[in-house]
Amino acid sequence: MSPQRRTALVSVIAAVVLIALKLGTGLAIGSLGLLSEAAHSGTDLVAALLTFFAVGVAARPADPGHQYGHGKAEHLAALGEASILVLVSLAIAWRAVERLIGHRSTHVDAAWYALVVIGVVILVDISRTIVSARAARKYESAALASNALHFGSDLAGSVAVLIGLLLVRAGHPKADAVAALFVAVLVLAAATRLMRRNIDVLMDRAPAEAEEAARQAIARIDPAVDLRRLRMRAAGGRQFADVVIGVSPAAAVGQGHAAADAVEAAVHRALPESDVVVHVEPADEAAIGDRAHAAALGVQRVREVHNVSVVSVDSGGTELSLHLKLPGNLTLEQAHGIAEEVERAIVEAVPEVASVQTHIEPLTEEAAGTAVDSAADAELVRRIVREATGTEPRELRFLHTTEGLVAFLTLGLDPNVPLAEAHARASEIEERIRLERPQIADVIVHTEP
Repeated sequence: MSPQRRTALVSVIAAVVLIALKLGTGLAIGSLGLLSEAAHSGTDLVAALLTFFAVGVAARPADPGHQYGHGKAEHLAALGEASILVLVSLAIAWRAVERLIGHRSTHVDAAWYALVVIGVVILVDISRTIVSARAARKYESAALASNALHFGSDLAGSVAVLIGLLLVRAGHPKADAVAALFVAVLVLAAATRLMRRNIDVLMDRAPAEAEEAARQAIARIDPAVDLRRLRMRAAGGRQFADVVIGVSPAAAVGQGHAAADAVEAAVHRALPESDVVVHVEPADEAAIGDRAHAAALGVQRVREVHNVSVVSVDSGGTELSLHLKLPGNLTLEQAHGIAEEVERAIVEAVPEVASVQTHIEPLTEEAAGTAVDSAADAELVRRIVREATGTEPRELRFLHTTEGLVAFLTLGLDPNVPLAEAHARASEIEERIRLERPQIADVIVHTEP
């Protein structure tokens, strides 16, 4: 038998003993206060039995039908206990009011043995309140915590009944009914708190203190992680956390896994025995760049945007840089004004960007050109391409522009060749053409599979 169930079993035995003492003595002396306490202990018995069985159910491991375990059985038991307490407290209050207004006789024989019984009851209430409270803290059990609260209210009620009987002996017969009414109010207040707390758990209300502890633990991770979402709920003394974090799209799988492990360990340190699930997502840098690009092109007189870079800085923010091409006939002051307008447009369209840096370039005006037929230059280019790739260029033409002679050629390469290697081949051919024929002003090499 688990320690939690042993604690609950002791509560069952104590409740039976107290019911017998209170009920027998209350009937013997006609005390509504003792009878109300007997009824209160009757609910203790029901609550203790519910807790005894609920703790056993809650301790079962997760299964295919209950993948988060059976922890909420404790909260269902506590809610059932609270409902019974509400009904009993209302019945006690009604009987007490009847006695106070004179509808029922108030004869109470406050015999000495009744005071002894109440003294014994108070000692039992003190011991079981302490035992249940310690067990509830140790095992973080909602059902045992509700028992401790219930037994604490029993203690207060027993003290009130003792005071009432002492006042009856002093010549105040209605003091017993007042004590019973006090017990009823006490029970009703405890039941209301109990119902509210356990309804919150059953409705998956986020545990505010636990959530804040988890957020602070994640915030202290070094290096910092991008916390996208944190959802928490509680059941059976355990915290369940669903965490979504963002990592750089360039991060390797191992780096993402390490970040998830760091988050899980941090939450476990803050909330022992918690169940943590971490989902890793790539940081949305690509989307940021696309939105910034679109915002920049939306500014009047911006002709071209390129080299858009998104950088996550150590402080946790995001910075963006880009190159702007503007008409070459603008003054520097005019171009600077347009650049500032672009920066404002980007910050408005992409709020997560903290800073925007722009590099201004003049737009190269379209040059008029005419096609030329240069046999010597064509043969030179074909030879260089054959030596570099082993095949003829798929297309080759020359265009005479105001800048000079421009060569356009298309290379056919193996479809499986890496992009970096294809780019290296094109660069090599371009350099060789420039070296062997400096008269050619520019070489444009297009590669395709």
